[in-house]
Amino acid sequence: MKSIFTLATLTTMALGLELTPDTWDEQTAGKTVFVKFFAPWCGHCKAMKPDWDALMTEYEGSENILVADVDCINSGKDQGFPTIKHGDPTNLEDYKGGRDAVSLQKFASELKPSCNIVSMENCDEEQISAINAFKENSEDELQQMVDDEEKERTDAENLFTAEVQKLQTQYKQLSDDKEKSIVEVANKYNIGMAKSVLNYKKKAKEEL
Repeated sequence: MKSIFTLATLTTMALGLELTPDTWDEQTAGKTVFVKFFAPWCGHCKAMKPDWDALMTEYEGSENILVADVDCINSGKDQGFPTIKHGDPTNLEDYKGGRDAVSLQKFASELKPSCNIVSMENCDEEQISAINAFKENSEDELQQMVDDEEKERTDAENLFTAEVQKLQTQYKQLSDDKEKSIVEVANKYNIGMAKSVLNYKKKAKEEL
């Protein structure tokens, strides 16, 4: 799934593998994945590291399940850490369960093997129907679908980035305007001097 690496170079220590955009598809093929995206400086990441490392060790060598630790340093700023995803490596879903050892281990134990499009093993009826439908398409048609999906996804990501940039620019302008207005209001009322005199009067009244 090369799109995962659009904004960063992601690496994983599971099974001693170092995944790159060129090797992701090959190394995760046929596996259901459980992946933790982290930043080395992230406090929450460090806190859960022992439990996650133990889980990776437990599933090391598994034919069906890949538990991976992915370094996302220098990736997009919109992703929080640690972010955990699971499922089909080409269509990962967010993990929303607990992050303690018991919760992680329980979830991993319930992961199902990926659907094998060759033998149809581990495929449900919906997946089998989709596979058979796609088999009716030519290689060129399938490639066009892949290219169209990637373009639309990239367009969506680019639009998001552009709109965020606009918001950041707008936020800065609003912040500057607010600070300017506060200074103008303070100057209008000479508020510093007014407060000083007010405090003087209150103190003098208390001393009477």
